[in-house]
Amino acid sequence: MAELILVRHGQTDWNRDRRYQGHADPPLNDAGRAEAHELAGSLEGMELAAIYTSDLRRAAETAEIIHAGRDIPLRRERGLREIDVGSWSGLTRAEIEERFPGAEHHDGETREAMRERVVGTVTAIARRHDSERLLIVSHGGALRALLHHALQDDSVPLVENCAIYRLAFRDGVLRGID
Repeated sequence: MAELILVRHGQTDWNRDRRYQGHADPPLNDAGRAEAHELAGSLEGMELAAIYTSDLRRAAETAEIIHAGRDIPLRRERGLREIDVGSWSGLTRAEIEERFPGAEHHDGETREAMRERVVGTVTAIARRHDSERLLIVSHGGALRALLHHALQDDSVPLVENCAIYRLAFRDGVLRGID
């Protein structure tokens, strides 16, 4: 069984301002860096075989802070990215309603496509690390989709910045830790 420690990146200015980020690449802000350092401290004694991160800067920077001082691989995976929100990128909900009146969905990647991409990526990573503990740094929507899939629970709440979740990969299936 592989154990997967899942974390969301630290805060960005766009998180603070409630802007859709998607594949946009804003960096962590000072609060986000502080969150990442606090998270790194809470994970300090945890043995990890590797750290995998989204290639977007906010996740990669969070992963690099956690990785500091560890002699383990740190790998960037494009498949761990957030959903592509298309033309909604950088906009607040009010701006979306003003520019795209009545639009219920963005013109980017579908939630189903994002879930398949993220679940496929995490499954492939877990297969390479049987009986090891891994850290995966990703994004709120991507992690929520992964948790929905693994827990078979549609009521998973929004994932907060630097929140920690745990999953197991056992017998080829992602699931909650018993």
